[in-house]
Amino acid sequence: MKVTSINDYKDIHQEKGTVLVLGYFDALHRGHKVLFDKARQIADEKQLEVAVLTFNESPQLTFQRYTDDLLLHITAPQRRCDLFEAYGTDQLYLTDFNSDFARTSSDDFIARYIKRLKAQEVVVGFDYKFGHHRTDADYLARNFFGRVHVIEEQQSDGEKISSTRVRQLIREGKVKEANDLLGHEFSTRGIVVHGDARGRTIGFPTANLAPIDRTFLPADGVYVADVVIDGKRYRSMTSLGKNVTFGGTELRLEANIFDFEGDIYGKTIEVFWLEYIRDMVKFNSIDELCAQLNTDKKIAENFKKA
Repeated sequence: MKVTSINDYKDIHQEKGTVLVLGYFDALHRGHKVLFDKARQIADEKQLEVAVLTFNESPQLTFQRYTDDLLLHITAPQRRCDLFEAYGTDQLYLTDFNSDFARTSSDDFIARYIKRLKAQEVVVGFDYKFGHHRTDADYLARNFFGRVHVIEEQQSDGEKISSTRVRQLIREGKVKEANDLLGHEFSTRGIVVHGDARGRTIGFPTANLAPIDRTFLPADGVYVADVVIDGKRYRSMTSLGKNVTFGGTELRLEANIFDFEGDIYGKTIEVFWLEYIRDMVKFNSIDELCAQLNTDKKIAENFKKA
């Protein structure tokens, strides 16, 4: 897959004809994957490339009053690119949704972007909007010379699969349910840093992580998680929250990694959140804490992916 960052339409130099997929795709969830499956099918049948035009950050940054959440992603940028490639994308075009882009009319978007991307056919979701006046796929179909495929709403348990729904599940700590909607595992990357080193004194050494991507974190708690170190995957129990038993006041992300020994300070590792175990609670003694940690470890060891 070729990745091209563009400032505007003048930077587009697409050579081959394409099936163009349009949208933001923060989460790249199961609903989005249906679009890519359709695009890949058409591209293979007609000897075209699958191209995607999308944005580095949420378009809402241009329209809404700033809040920290607007800069957070469900899927980290590099992992998002990896998923685009895994879903069959040949050409990925990334641009910023800034004020200039927001002022682009629907007709200019078709003439400047869609045509320059050599789109023969376009695939969009049922709620796709584009251009300054937020016209819909019906307008696109009437004004674009090729065919427009509109993918209907995808549901799970009677509700729409959406990035909003995934975000809410993550905030509630329901990572297993979020993963089901995503179709892949929600993850967090972090650099291993020095902590208080209390874990090793009670038989549960942990890797303390400083998150490095602007991604959402799940609710405070203890989780079953897989940790990837140098390409190898290990099971872990991973906690996120304040270490209240020891009077902690800072948010900590710590992973007790099973069947692993080694000095990994300074390494970047990735935590894949699999299942919520329990809340962060204050224990009355070290023995009480250790007993609970042993229980948590058994839950994590016995967890089976669906």
